[in-house]
Amino acid sequence: MSSATPLDGVDLVLADLDGVVYKGPDAIPFAVDALNAAAKDHRVGYLTNNASRTAASVAEHLTSLGLTVTPEEVVTSPQAAMRVMKTLVPAGSTIMVVGGAGLVDEVEKAGFTVTRSALDQPAAVVQGFSPDVAWAHLAEAAYALHAPKGETGIPWVATNTDWTIPQARGTAPGNGTLVSAVHTAVGRLAVVAGKPEVPMFEVATDRFNASSTLVIGDRLDTDILGANRAGLSSVLVLTGIDQAKQVLAAAVDQRPTYILDDLRQLSEPYPQAVETTDGTATLTTVGDAVVRRDGENLTVQTAGTPINLLRAGCAAIWNSGVAIYGLRVAPELYS
Repeated sequence: MSSATPLDGVDLVLADLDGVVYKGPDAIPFAVDALNAAAKDHRVGYLTNNASRTAASVAEHLTSLGLTVTPEEVVTSPQAAMRVMKTLVPAGSTIMVVGGAGLVDEVEKAGFTVTRSALDQPAAVVQGFSPDVAWAHLAEAAYALHAPKGETGIPWVATNTDWTIPQARGTAPGNGTLVSAVHTAVGRLAVVAGKPEVPMFEVATDRFNASSTLVIGDRLDTDILGANRAGLSSVLVLTGIDQAKQVLAAAVDQRPTYILDDLRQLSEPYPQAVETTDGTATLTTVGDAVVRRDGENLTVQTAGTPINLLRAGCAAIWNSGVAIYGLRVAPELYS
């Protein structure tokens, strides 16, 4: 068994927020203590695709939960969007904003002029999540992005395309649903800046001058996919959106380096998967759990602890060379 922890050899930890640090206004159990412990020996930054708040307000919220965070330690999708926007339009251009204060703040910091109206003939549109975005705002974006047949139209940058966003009362529609509404109206796609696209991670690693980064997230399709695209190690923590069933079936480019029940396990030894054969079947052992693969049948030989059983199941499936729909997976692995 390996004695190494997910934090070993890391000089920067980048933690997602929704589903990792908090749900709604409240901290997720054990997250604050674990990140404070990590910050004693590592630099810690915070990533959020949620464009509705400023970096300063996010830092204030995190500090109120018991963390010590400055605005500079918060990397937002609007910041990534401005990194992209600067490559698309001249400095000082008028940009139409669909979103909230967090997006407006970064557009202005980048030296652009903000408008909310297509009548001002903006040079580009930037769109981010805000709970106040309504039909009228989406329609205004569509008016600005409309282009005569044969023309490409002005640039359109989306902070992110998360389909959902965790809230205290449950899971709600995210920015991806709002971007999709505009896409349906104008028949074109936005350039995406936030997770899972690389600009978000480039902003973070450049700001912290990091050489070895660990990304912590709760979503395979944004946090983990983005980390993999950026060449960074990753943790999937099962306190947010994606759970056992999703991680077992994860596509190759969405597979995390580590799987944790909660952030207490950041500082715990992480058991490695060991494969052996008994003549007819392949046995995958992770800690105290053993999963048996005999042809297309995947069964539990030794249950062990639930998290090790999930890790063993993932390793068995991922190393099999067979897509999950080609296997018969015991329900104990995902239930």
